[in-house]
Amino acid sequence: MRVLRDYQYAQARDRGASVAIGNFDGVHRGHQHVLRLAKRLDTPLGVVTFEPHPRQVFAPDAPTFRLMNAEARAHRLEKLGVDLLAELPFDIRLSSLSAEEFVHRVLVEGLGISHAVVGADFQFGKDRGGDADTLRQLGAAHGFDVTVAALLEGDGGAVSSTAIRTALSEGRPEVAAEMLGHWHRIEGPVLHGEKRGRELGYPTANMALDGLHVPKPGVYAVTVAVRDGPHAGNYGGVANLGFRPMFERETPNLESYLFDFKGDLYGTHLSVGLVAYLRGEAKFDGLDALIVQMDADQAAARAALRS
Repeated sequence: MRVLRDYQYAQARDRGASVAIGNFDGVHRGHQHVLRLAKRLDTPLGVVTFEPHPRQVFAPDAPTFRLMNAEARAHRLEKLGVDLLAELPFDIRLSSLSAEEFVHRVLVEGLGISHAVVGADFQFGKDRGGDADTLRQLGAAHGFDVTVAALLEGDGGAVSSTAIRTALSEGRPEVAAEMLGHWHRIEGPVLHGEKRGRELGYPTANMALDGLHVPKPGVYAVTVAVRDGPHAGNYGGVANLGFRPMFERETPNLESYLFDFKGDLYGTHLSVGLVAYLRGEAKFDGLDALIVQMDADQAAARAALRS
């Protein structure tokens, strides 16, 4: 997959793509439906998205909300067969473009698209002045087709990033997975921690949650993909997501213990999928009690992954 960090970097080989346009936070089943509609024979499949998310620009002090960072989104889109990812820098310059200017400068002159697919609730341009009907009209004027995808409905209603965040906040990763079409995954590098897990017989891989929506704090059964390095591969595991009340952490993080693994993961990139919520965070009467609980957590996680 070719990644463009700005439409101005597009080359001749990038032109003519059939593109899906949107934020694609989570790349859930609704997004996947849009991608399927954008796929055409003998035409590159593209995605036009924005980084950072527009909400981070317009409401920088709002609580963190993203389901995935740019790295995780790119990995998921590549797995789904996207050939071209135009990750446009969302800043004052881009946000000041009217709907007509966005279509003319970005989609036509910059990327030279042949077809665009958007969701029925799509809005774009300065002050969100354009919608799906606006794009259809402008597309007809500029020579590209537009398909508007109806919102996808699941068992619990419309599939949306908001509904997925709610499920994760309630400790229901399996419900989130039904809407996502995959396990909710947290991706990033392994960071140096305080190494308490190693002292307790449970060495963990520590990852930051900066900028991401924080699921319900607690212990989870997880799948772990080690993306690079000599230990690349897939593992089962158990993870603590949250604040570690025994050790009074101030910021949340994710600490994953990989089953049947020995090795050094510092600096490698992991993708951790939340499979089952096992219990909430708790404070124990000493390290011995904590170790007993960790043994029980490991057994519960193995059972959850088997089922």
